[in-house]
Amino acid sequence: MTTVLLSTADELHARVRGGRRAVVMTMGALHDGHATLVRSAREIAGPDGEVVVTVFVNPLQFGAGEDLDRYPRTLDADLKIAEQAGADVVFAPSADEVYPGGDPQVRITAGPMGERLEGASRPGHFDGMLTVVAKLLHLSRPDVALFGQKDAQQLALIRRMVRDLNFGVEIVAVPTVRETDGLALSSRNRYLSPEERLTALALSRALFAGRDRHAAQEALRARAREVPSTQARAEALSALGESRAAADAHAVATASPGGPAAVRAAARQVLDEATRFAPPLELDYLALVDPSDFTEIGDGFTGEAVLAVAARVGATRLIDNLPLTFGAAS
Repeated sequence: MTTVLLSTADELHARVRGGRRAVVMTMGALHDGHATLVRSAREIAGPDGEVVVTVFVNPLQFGAGEDLDRYPRTLDADLKIAEQAGADVVFAPSADEVYPGGDPQVRITAGPMGERLEGASRPGHFDGMLTVVAKLLHLSRPDVALFGQKDAQQLALIRRMVRDLNFGVEIVAVPTVRETDGLALSSRNRYLSPEERLTALALSRALFAGRDRHAAQEALRARAREVPSTQARAEALSALGESRAAADAHAVATASPGGPAAVRAAARQVLDEATRFAPPLELDYLALVDPSDFTEIGDGFTGEAVLAVAARVGATRLIDNLPLTFGAAS
């Protein structure tokens, strides 16, 4: 199969469609994380469907002093990666094609969720992102669009936009792809020197530390639920030589559900250590949030959550996150 390179919406609309069209939106500089999205799109579209990869570096989502001019543009290499992953079309429009007449006067506004975390650090970023996603959805006319979980806040906002504004498209999330050492794949990783890359590993290690603390708490809580948490139970466990386990289980069972504070503390410890590395990690935020609105969760929270981190290493800003579930069913 040969992947076709198109640059105008008219060319894309002229294609004869059989099955479902699945779209993967990128800013280029494709890596295996993008390839995973394309392969997932191929599975969803099936042999009779069509997979379209968009490549467009969107100027609206770059703020003052950010890396728009520095952002890598590697269309020839992108075309090869897309083809190997199973794409039928790479749609690489010009800025004039996406924004005829210059910057659009009417734009999508991200609302309160778009002002938190990434939105607070990068004012206007999510308005620009949603505007171009809306434009590309109209230009590509897909049945389904796939986005990576790595950009969790972006994913949440796109889902909200599609729901609130009645876009007729299914949004599918694909798990984050990582290097063997845990670093989340990103086009910006290529900016890191070997020393900076070692420091950058603190992001994923912090998330894994939070995840492990959470898993340990959930395991203890599950153990505590096996029998009612009573003195008799503690004595029974003690008789089996598990007095410490009994005490831990009792303590966790009577603690606030989920232990978000402990999860944050475990992740924060790793990040604090990395601020003393050479080069140091400069933390932007560490947050444990409800993915429906990206507000911080409290100790009584139950349900799906996202542990998210953003930091700068040298001149490169990186983000990462992990999904967690609090308050497993009894």
